[in-house]
Amino acid sequence: MSYASAPGVLRLADRALPARITESARAADGGVLDTAGFHAWLERARARHRQRVERIPFRALRDWEFHPLTGNLCHRTGRFFTVHGLHVRTDTGPVGEWYQPIINQPEIGILGIAVKEIDGLLHCLMQAKIEPGNVNGVQLSPTVQATKSNYTRVHEGRAVPYLEHFIDPDPGRVLADVLQSEQGSWFYGKRNRNMIVEVGDEVEAGDDFCWLTLGQLNALMRIDNLVNMDARTVLSCMPGGLGETAHPAGSLSTDLEVLSWITGRLSAHEIAAEPVPLPRIERWIRDEYRIRHELGVYFSVIAVDVATDSREVSAWTQPLIEPHGVGECALLVRDFDGVPHALVNARMEPGYRDVVEIAPTVQCTVANYAHLPPSARPRYLDVALGAPREAIRFEAELSEEGGRFYHARSRYSIIEVDDGFPVDCGPDFKWLTLPQLTGLLRHSHYVNVQARTLVAAWRGLS
Repeated sequence: MSYASAPGVLRLADRALPARITESARAADGGVLDTAGFHAWLERARARHRQRVERIPFRALRDWEFHPLTGNLCHRTGRFFTVHGLHVRTDTGPVGEWYQPIINQPEIGILGIAVKEIDGLLHCLMQAKIEPGNVNGVQLSPTVQATKSNYTRVHEGRAVPYLEHFIDPDPGRVLADVLQSEQGSWFYGKRNRNMIVEVGDEVEAGDDFCWLTLGQLNALMRIDNLVNMDARTVLSCMPGGLGETAHPAGSLSTDLEVLSWITGRLSAHEIAAEPVPLPRIERWIRDEYRIRHELGVYFSVIAVDVATDSREVSAWTQPLIEPHGVGECALLVRDFDGVPHALVNARMEPGYRDVVEIAPTVQCTVANYAHLPPSARPRYLDVALGAPREAIRFEAELSEEGGRFYHARSRYSIIEVDDGFPVDCGPDFKWLTLPQLTGLLRHSHYVNVQARTLVAAWRGLS
């Protein structure tokens, strides 16, 4: 999309930038480290980082408590985050009213990737980072991944490396800077500042950091549980390469029609999400070790004790959300007159700051629908689950945010459908091009976090 004053990307006037991005994306096995060198570096990093994560009863939490007045689960400082209840009423979907726990983390964190040219190729500075909720410990994260409580050192721990490049950057060095949402089913109004900043030759990679080209990162996204959620969302905000600099002829919808469609979906749906004290959430049971739904579906709130030798602090306890089941996030794609399009869904979630955001074609956890009638299953779920192998252009199991979620993973896939697939898929679905999605990503609260992962993956296929 061609927004003249888009606040999210500040270097559109740099005419060389699309070519630099494209050249970096083509360098799938070149740059500072080749593929074998990267995996050797990663194994060394994993050997250095040791972490113990144990489930504990809520009474064993240190510095956390169920507040004596509200019953909400909160930190003694009032910082980090709070787990409270939410009462949701809506006019759409298979369930019109429910209660649930949700994480409220109003402060805005920084997710930032530093980039610089090395031997004529743009490289990203990536970090080997361990999180208590990661299924496999160390994953590849952005240069900086820190909540405000962390980088202001509420925990009295070590300083965050490279933070100074993102706190008050030179505007001329900023490639992307935009607030983006996170999971609206588990976070209440959560936003992080997604940033890409170009740095100079004086910035070098520390022991837990390495320089990788965009092509290498695109390839690594195909490896299960390697590139973490925070890295994927920042990469999705990267300005487009040569193939995304102009609105392609043949798009099914104009930019204005896309914006009108989004506005129409925002107006068509209604949702009321009212915070309530945690003890008041109906059909949820709190025992010694978890807060869970009476049917055993959706997710639980658990407590963990963490000890590590590679974080700003060496030991702490905290709550985590533990999803029940692996998610399914699928993007259906097809060409119209030679122009690739993806089928996206205007999806409503109770924690969004607005009513809907653009989501993948399919986004769900299949097990959550077992107790509902077959008509409640998400549209096109069976298309995604039954896709023939030759139609799947991208597939990987990727982790969600390991600092707040315990072993949360989804199968992400991009599936090509044939010319017989309908053009008109109903009012909540629309075919968009990659340049159109890239344009929307210059702005906040248009494209949800799951769709951002698939935008990054789709861009890698291009």
